[in-house]
Amino acid sequence: MKKIVSVLLFFAVSMAFAQSKNARASLVVDGVCGMCKERIEKASIKTKGVKSAIWNVETHELKLIYNAKKADLGEVKQNILAVGHDVNDLKASDEAYNSVHACCRYRDEAVKDDHKKEKDQ
Repeated sequence: MKKIVSVLLFFAVSMAFAQSKNARASLVVDGVCGMCKERIEKASIKTKGVKSAIWNVETHELKLIYNAKKADLGEVKQNILAVGHDVNDLKASDEAYNSVHACCRYRDEAVKDDHKKEKDQ
């Protein structure tokens, strides 16, 4: 009986320890459409240790699940900036921003308005 309890206790502690390395984070990333979503999520996932990246077009919130021992949020941000999207208070370079498709130019009010009109229809 003691062996069973010991094994179960060991298993429970192992599971708790294994799960503790998974961290969650939320970032605000500018974008306006599904193409932006794909670009932002791919840039995030390419960072070593990122397990899940889901960006919401409406709220601009990027939800991440990552291995805190392997992934660096600074690197995730840099990867997103490199593909032309602003992250929190960091601004993508003009060169990176200009590389995004014309319909993805989230700094342009006319583009934002066009996307709002599409959603309203």
